[in-house]
Amino acid sequence: MATVSFILGKSGAGKSTSLRNLQPSSTLLIQALRKALPFKGKALGWDYLGRENPKGNILVSDHAESIIKAMQKTQRKVIVVDDFQYTMANEFMRRVDEKGYDKFNDIGRRAWDIINAAAALPDDVRVFIMSHTEESDDGRTKCKTLGKMLDDKVCLEGMVTIVLQADVVDRENVFITKNNGRTTVKAPMGMFADDMVPNDLAAVDAAICDYYEINMPA
Repeated sequence: MATVSFILGKSGAGKSTSLRNLQPSSTLLIQALRKALPFKGKALGWDYLGRENPKGNILVSDHAESIIKAMQKTQRKVIVVDDFQYTMANEFMRRVDEKGYDKFNDIGRRAWDIINAAAALPDDVRVFIMSHTEESDDGRTKCKTLGKMLDDKVCLEGMVTIVLQADVVDRENVFITKNNGRTTVKAPMGMFADDMVPNDLAAVDAAICDYYEINMPA
């Protein structure tokens, strides 16, 4: 079973920036919405996957079937799904003229499928699902979905053990590791010593590997 984590935060909180220290050679980045990296990615080895570049490590797709196939096919041990909420929002917009509630069932099922497929990957794989946040009716900060039609069917954060929140504190980008009662943040006991850690997904990945005794390449 792979280790699947949510990295949540508002736009501009530093979710994508946290990728900067990951090793491109061992990482597959799946972008639900194509956008430029917020750092000089190409110089570091980040490049788009395509027919002319079969060794690329960035795939653009918001279709659950394609995302699942890519996760299952790759030999890379770190997988990042960025802007996960657009796998739901884009399908909703494509089907906005449809009447009835079936589309919400379909969208919820596909989001559920992606997380389940990620969890079913080999034990040494780490999957980070990045998504925007929203405020729930009870005032909590949670993963952005399409509202109660989906939230009543499945709690996405409930499907994983690790949920970190990207935030800006004293003008510094950080990851919040401890729940303050108003978020869905959570992490296993002892994985992170501090309530906030630097905004560095490579360091978070190393902490996960150390905690679960996953061998990382030298």
